[in-house]
Amino acid sequence: MAILLHDTVANAAPHAASGDRLARRNARDKRSRVVCFPTKRARKNAMSERRKVSFIGLGVMGGAIARHIALAGHELTIYNRSPERARKWADDNPGLAHRIAANPAHAAQDAEVVITCVGNDDDLSEVVLGPNGVFRMLKKGATFIDHTTVSARIARQISVEARDLRIHCVDAPMTGSQIGAEQGTLTLMCGGRDEAIEAARPVMEAYSARIVHVGKAGSGQIAKMANQICIAGNVAALAEAVRFAQASHLDMDKVYEAISGGAAQSWQMDNRWHSMNADDFDFGFAIDWMRKDLGLSLDEGRGLGVSLPVAALIDQFFADIQAQGGGRLDTSAIIKRLPKKGNP
Repeated sequence: MAILLHDTVANAAPHAASGDRLARRNARDKRSRVVCFPTKRARKNAMSERRKVSFIGLGVMGGAIARHIALAGHELTIYNRSPERARKWADDNPGLAHRIAANPAHAAQDAEVVITCVGNDDDLSEVVLGPNGVFRMLKKGATFIDHTTVSARIARQISVEARDLRIHCVDAPMTGSQIGAEQGTLTLMCGGRDEAIEAARPVMEAYSARIVHVGKAGSGQIAKMANQICIAGNVAALAEAVRFAQASHLDMDKVYEAISGGAAQSWQMDNRWHSMNADDFDFGFAIDWMRKDLGLSLDEGRGLGVSLPVAALIDQFFADIQAQGGGRLDTSAIIKRLPKKGNP
């Protein structure tokens, strides 16, 4: 399993720092920092604990995750609300699906772990709590994991229902994009009880590089909202930087080389600078989904009494691209709002 390392440096030699620097270090070291990182042993354990796992929602992210689960040796049942997608997944991955379920309750029958990765609050409520939902059949002591980005409210509601049924429940939205899902290197932000996280960990390790237990039920969703706020601001600023450099007739490769090694560096810069410069947006995380996520963040912020002016403004920038018909484009298409000037 992933190791939790309580990292303190209180025993560092005093002569290694002086004056104010030492005082700052000692003050910082009073707080125990928890660092979570994967190990080779974690991957081995994920493969050695064979379980009956049902996966619901075979979209871009879910389909890749389901593949990792099966390849890790788990007995996989799949379900998708569009039956043809489930059949196509089985055809594209021969021998990996033990069975295709008829509905979510059927998927949960005899399962030890059920994982959902669907669209929004309503979708999740239907597949989990509906008349043919997962909780109709999932047995006591089983584990339910949700990777959908949804409101903290529905995550908490499902957690309460799971508690009453004596089911382990984890809300675990993810980050790492389609590439992370395909490579099995996702980061999972988890909310739930300690015992629920540990019950889910052996399966989640099959497709993630980092599993962080953020806090109680709903905490994973709140962390994901913070993540999306950061991404939105980052990609919007990157768009302006790209247009600025283009208008100045600079060699864009040289500009990237110069600024990507300093404080401006980010995942967005490393993965989207060149594609934005080439006006290539047909991949990655869609603007439609980002607007859904920012809507959740803004709603949660209002409930907390927190002002999110930059997130609200960038949400409107994304709305402009949607109005142009670009809702399915990658979020880096936000640059399309900015006219390209000064081409050599």
